[in-house]
Amino acid sequence: MKTSARVVVIGGGVVGVATLYHLAKLGWTDVMLIERKELTSGSTWHAAGLLPLFNLSYSVGKMHQYSVGLYPALEAETGLNVGFSNVSNIRLACTQDRLDEYKYYMGIARTIGVEVDLITPEELKAIWPLCDTTGVLAAIRHPADGYIQPADLTQAFARGARQMGAAIHRNTVVTAITQQPNGEWLVSTDQGDVLCEHVVSATGSFARQTGAMVGLDIPVIPVEHQYIVTEQHPAIMERKRQGLPEMGVLRESDASYYMREEAGGLLLGPYEIGAPICYPNGPSANSEYELFPEDLDRLLPYVEAAIARVPAFAEVGIKRVYNGAIAYTPDGSPIVGPAAGLKNFWLNEGHSFGITAAGGAGWQLAHWIVDGEPTIDMTGVDPRRFGDYAGFGYLHAKTEEAYAKVFTVHYPDEEREAARGLRRTPCYDRMKAKGAVFGTVFGWERPNWFAPEGYELSEDEKGSGDVLLSHNYPTPDGEAPVQEKWSFRRSNYFEHVGAECRHVAAKAGLLDMSAFAKCEISGPGAEAWLDGLLTNAVPKTIGRVTLSYLLTANGGVRSEFTVYKSGPQRFYLVSAGAYEKHDQDYLRKAMPKDGSVSFERLTTAMGVLVLAGPKSREILGKLTSTDLSSAVFPWLTGKKISIGAAQVEALRVNFVGEAGWEIHHPIEMQNYIFDKFFEVGGDDLKPFGIRAMDSMRLEKSYKLIPRELSVEYSAYESGLGRFIGLRKPGFLGRDALLARKEKGEANAFVTLEVHGITDADARGGEPILLNGEMIGRATSGGYGWRIGKSLALAMVDPSLAVAGTALEIVILGTVYQATVIADSPYDPANDVLKG
Repeated sequence: MKTSARVVVIGGGVVGVATLYHLAKLGWTDVMLIERKELTSGSTWHAAGLLPLFNLSYSVGKMHQYSVGLYPALEAETGLNVGFSNVSNIRLACTQDRLDEYKYYMGIARTIGVEVDLITPEELKAIWPLCDTTGVLAAIRHPADGYIQPADLTQAFARGARQMGAAIHRNTVVTAITQQPNGEWLVSTDQGDVLCEHVVSATGSFARQTGAMVGLDIPVIPVEHQYIVTEQHPAIMERKRQGLPEMGVLRESDASYYMREEAGGLLLGPYEIGAPICYPNGPSANSEYELFPEDLDRLLPYVEAAIARVPAFAEVGIKRVYNGAIAYTPDGSPIVGPAAGLKNFWLNEGHSFGITAAGGAGWQLAHWIVDGEPTIDMTGVDPRRFGDYAGFGYLHAKTEEAYAKVFTVHYPDEEREAARGLRRTPCYDRMKAKGAVFGTVFGWERPNWFAPEGYELSEDEKGSGDVLLSHNYPTPDGEAPVQEKWSFRRSNYFEHVGAECRHVAAKAGLLDMSAFAKCEISGPGAEAWLDGLLTNAVPKTIGRVTLSYLLTANGGVRSEFTVYKSGPQRFYLVSAGAYEKHDQDYLRKAMPKDGSVSFERLTTAMGVLVLAGPKSREILGKLTSTDLSSAVFPWLTGKKISIGAAQVEALRVNFVGEAGWEIHHPIEMQNYIFDKFFEVGGDDLKPFGIRAMDSMRLEKSYKLIPRELSVEYSAYESGLGRFIGLRKPGFLGRDALLARKEKGEANAFVTLEVHGITDADARGGEPILLNGEMIGRATSGGYGWRIGKSLALAMVDPSLAVAGTALEIVILGTVYQATVIADSPYDPANDVLKG
């Protein structure tokens, strides 16, 4: 074994070997894979080998698309048959909510280039004659889908990697991973040490043990998954004798199982409620090709549902039951990308659909390592989407939940129930008493909307249909009433959110945004460093506020920051709460090493209450002696003021487009400030939630990461020209950004008014058409209550980004007319905002 390599990949499952292959494919051939036992001996060997293209996550969808396109080509490249069976995949819809989910997905699939067809029950019966179509409304079918032999796929990747010069060492145990003073990594094994520049952890069920070697608490725990293989069935064997094609992979999502042919019989894999985590402390040192005892009792409801749909399943005996470990993260998506706080340590872990994702994950991670950036937006799988709050107890609850909800309808407004209430701001109970219906971001509880006193759903509103998975509302806490119904359409909270928007626009509202990521950058080099990093000129005057962006080296948009100069060489930075670990990790890794710049995390030290609306000046004025007039306290400035006895930083900015302030305060003072506002606000002041904020930001054409702002779109494509400081010497990504602009951008940001729609709005991901041809995609959407219009934000062909251009948008399978309108349709001149 060599004593040095450019990259060491730890883990010889399909994910690790695919990563090795793609590194070599990009020309990095001095790379090595280390596997403790034999290749595929962890979770890969017992996987069912399915290749589901279906996924509502853009990042995961793109990875799966790449994998399914790559796998059939590996045989020609390596000479090894990967066992790919292109039998297609069919998903049944037995409720209207499920059909809405599929129609929404079909829009996303169209925008990323995945072929999917909507088929009738009659067409389903022709493809799957053993299926009883009673109760089926429709189905979707992926013609390119199917299944593969996981071990054969892994060996093909291994041969391909070796042919390009990569090394694979089996039966070699990693015993320690240590970063050297120069940043290199020393990987110690029972066969010797290897010095390398980069380490990739692709260790599956061992992820938490691997992470512990370098001080990481990797948010992955495996969950038991069972599938049943039957004896041969005469009807299937007769089809084979007749030379008929396999019937394809069948998924009855509303009953939470998949089924396919297997060696003349059937293979059934349910995702059941109650499946436990396994390997809580990691597998044993000798673990290899390991399975757990079967537990068919907990599968019984799903087996019964499968028999009702495919009676043939009950007509043959069980040949074997597999019960093996599948790695899970709290949200069910893998973690692919850089580890927070460590240079050149990369994660490719938590793959619950590892066979499908392996090729795409290896492809993107290899680009990230070799080129410094992935080629697609990987926000949905970035390891830093979880914070330090995601400890073992949280992971235990969330991974079991993620497993149980694999087949549930993935409503866009769903708020999952496990491990809730973990991070609460001081005003949580006060907001709850005022009717808050909470959601969560980065572990924080935030009011989504406010229900009137005594409001609850009727029994008729609960449940999506007579199916196993009919849950369409959050399980209440104790005796609390059920107040929210999830939907792809305008749901029960629609009018209540509208009331919040109207009240803010007419009087004043208070929003808790304490989940914002907050930090302070200070030191003698702070101003120069920030000015060379971010797009906009750093404020030179104490009390000034700017909006600025951290770009990628390619000119894409990585992060958005509000930058407030609070003192000499002292800057307060605010960014999206969901991306705290992501954004602050990039800042900390980019800091100069000479000690001239200091970083202090302030997220949990500082709370944020947003006071907005035409009455906000009057309300705040009753509590402070500070002159709040626009002449003295203009837009995009901040001041240290007193609210009663509490000293705070008041910033004249917000995300709703109304006059007002963000009140940044020591978090222990939050309830004092909260109570003061409501004492003087009277009937003029009401709380509002995130959904009202989102409605109002659409009316101002304000942009969000990772929707309108993405590493795939340049800052100019996203309409950020006024935040690009070309007069200063430079900033990260400047040259690439200008080169892209000179060459001509592929996209342009637009605001659309959607016509003729009454029961649904765009959500983001919908195709934008011109004469039936796709020319763009929606990034966000919703109803603008202040202007009374359905709106969508979108990226389109630049030639069409002209106000008045007539386009179409596909929402839940129906084509609607849409018109490009001028940005900021509410208060376009910002008279209200700056008033």
